Amino acid sequence: MLIDKKIFYKNLIRLALPIALQSLMLAAVAAGDALMLGKVAQDEMTAVSLATQIQFVQNMFLGAITAAGAILGAQYWGKGDRRTLEDIFNVMLRFCMAVSVLFFLACEWMPEQLMHIFAKDDSLIAIGSSYLRVAGWSYLLTGISQCYLTMMKVSEHVRPGALISSCAVLLNIGLNAVFIFGLFGAPRMQARGAALATTISRVVELVLCVAISSGKSYIRPAFDRLIRPQGQTNRQLKADFRKQCLPLLGGSLCWGVGFTSYTAIMGHMGTDAAAANSVAAVARDLICCMCNGIGSAAGIMVGNELGAGRLDRGKAYGIKLRNLSFAIGFLSAALVLAATPLMVKMVILTDQAREYLTGMMVIMSVYMIGRCVNTVTINGVLDGGGDTLFDMYSLIVCMWLIAIPLAMAGAFLLHWSPLVVYACTCLDEVGKIPWVMLRFGKYKWVQDLTRKF
Repeated sequence: MLIDKKIFYKNLIRLALPIALQSLMLAAVAAGDALMLGKVAQDEMTAVSLATQIQFVQNMFLGAITAAGAILGAQYWGKGDRRTLEDIFNVMLRFCMAVSVLFFLACEWMPEQLMHIFAKDDSLIAIGSSYLRVAGWSYLLTGISQCYLTMMKVSEHVRPGALISSCAVLLNIGLNAVFIFGLFGAPRMQARGAALATTISRVVELVLCVAISSGKSYIRPAFDRLIRPQGQTNRQLKADFRKQCLPLLGGSLCWGVGFTSYTAIMGHMGTDAAAANSVAAVARDLICCMCNGIGSAAGIMVGNELGAGRLDRGKAYGIKLRNLSFAIGFLSAALVLAATPLMVKMVILTDQAREYLTGMMVIMSVYMIGRCVNTVTINGVLDGGGDTLFDMYSLIVCMWLIAIPLAMAGAFLLHWSPLVVYACTCLDEVGKIPWVMLRFGKYKWVQDLTRKF
């Protein structure tokens, strides 16, 4: 028997639960922003939801970099090569710091121009711009923290990483209440208060990452090789990193810019549609935490086995995880439907916006099946074995050649209902499932990516 079910599920739960909790806590920040600002005014909530799309795009770059680090890191951890893991950490840091600086400068120098991408209402643009000028400072720190948290995940320190993220998120939510509403003598800052809370929590998160990673069992950056990397090993490792990172970056940008395009399309369909979409996005991100956790765990588990040379077991793990993804998808769909009445009542919305939100949640329940299957199978199993190109190909076809053109045509040319346009934005995940299953069955992802340095 290739799989010991007891060990399999023990490892899956050990990895997936902390990562899912970490993802949940991050989604809780967006939920906290939406719920608290929703108690202030619909425009405040909507503007911040649109403004945070800038960080969403940044996270696409950071996600591709750290995902490449996780793919290689999981395999080298399975192999037991700590020095190469330090070098992988260094590569991640250099790229992530460059991205963070660029997004910080954009938010400080041209926030109005950025907001014009997502909204045409002057009030939304003004509120969103003030948010970005403060939140932009947090973008400087996010990339560094993500590098530390990624290394914790692949080196069997997933629980401390989840604890750090949870502490930062709880602090963020608490400070949200203080600065948004002006509690305990603090000024009532509304949208800018949410941005300040985020920035402070990011500072704390980074400090905790550095402090906890000082322990002997943790992988840390090799600072002596960070600034002046040298040698054949470094050149080969950078080549391997680029081989994994570039397809992931292409896929992340395709998905991230595409998803941002969905938000921009809904933002141009009126404040009611934009508000409903903002709340629906919060629900989607919260419920996706479960499949995100299992997807990340899948990549680590499969990568560990493949990097250790146990290809047959890595393949068996992948098949088991693929099958499990469907069960997670149907469970997530049920959760969306169950959460609909609660989400409709939790924030201040117009009657029209409430009607839109109810319809969006029903549509989202179908979308969640595809989202869960694809997250676990593509971003987990396939990526864990280095089959990173497929994600980009599938997104180009399903999102950019089908879903986005349909949504844009429906919104701006054919003047479809916002619900029909929203349904178009959900087509890509559902439509990919047959293609994903075909790709999985070719088993190109069953490969050892490590080198002997």
